[in-house]
Amino acid sequence: MSILSSSLGLTRYRIIEDVPNELLQQVPEKLRQFCMVDIDGTADERAFGWANIDDMLDMNWAVSPPEKANYFAFSLRLDTRRIPPSVLKKHNTIAVNKELAHNKEQGKNFVSRDRKREIKEQVALRLRARTLPIPAVFDIIWNPTTNRIYLSTTNAKVRSLFEDHFTLTFDLHLEPLTPFFMAMDILGEDAAPRLENLDPTIFV
Repeated sequence: MSILSSSLGLTRYRIIEDVPNELLQQVPEKLRQFCMVDIDGTADERAFGWANIDDMLDMNWAVSPPEKANYFAFSLRLDTRRIPPSVLKKHNTIAVNKELAHNKEQGKNFVSRDRKREIKEQVALRLRARTLPIPAVFDIIWNPTTNRIYLSTTNAKVRSLFEDHFTLTFDLHLEPLTPFFMAMDILGEDAAPRLENLDPTIFV
């Protein structure tokens, strides 16, 4: 579990809405409903979903439940196929040259732009089917008592993916606990204009 590492990047959120007890009881079921689905046997470029924090291969929470004492603990798993640009360029060039040779036999000395685009898509699809997806796992801790969420990354793309998938799963919206939002949380929304007009202090 990356969340137990001695050093990690962490993003904190608060859930904007009140969370009813009925929804908290449905958390395990919702996690299974929106769990990760493997793409090992496909040519899909990317897949993501929830997984067991104790075992990223467990999408049914058979190894252990997501309830950990007074918390929910689970992971966001993201599988991505990456084809190096140089590999794609090489195989695309080979395919285009082969198509050009075929066209010359038919009396045509060129390959149309649409056909080149089609060839590139076919080459990418064929290479993806031969490439294993690379998994990445990001741990999540949900404290339902305080409505706080902790995500074990500060990567902007992963944060955006997590926020959208969390909202899709639980129909709840997250607010990042940046210094601005934390100050507004303490001082109230009436303080927003004053906070927006603050100038940064330069220490160096």
